[in-house]
Amino acid sequence: MLISEDLTCQELVELVTEYLEGGLSSTDRDRFEQHIVLCDGCAVYLEQMRTTISLTGSLTEEAIPAETQAGLLGLFRDWKQG
Repeated sequence: MLISEDLTCQELVELVTEYLEGGLSSTDRDRFEQHIVLCDGCAVYLEQMRTTISLTGSLTEEAIPAETQAGLLGLFRDWKQG
C-alpha cells in the first residue's frame, strides 16, 4: 500500500523503531509523520508499539512466572531454528 509519496506501510513498519528512538533524518521523519496522518492502520500500529514499549519497559524478570519464561524461551528457540 502506498500512502505518502514513496513510503509504503511495510517501509513504515521497518522504520518505526528508528522513528521512536529519534534516529530518522528530518526528511524521513516528515515522510513517516505524513504517512501516519493519512493511514489509520499505521497510526494504530505506531500507538500499539508505544504502548508495548511502555508496558515492557516496566517489566522485570522476577515479575514473569518461571513457566512463562520457559515457554517464551522455547518459542524463541524454535523460531530461530525454523
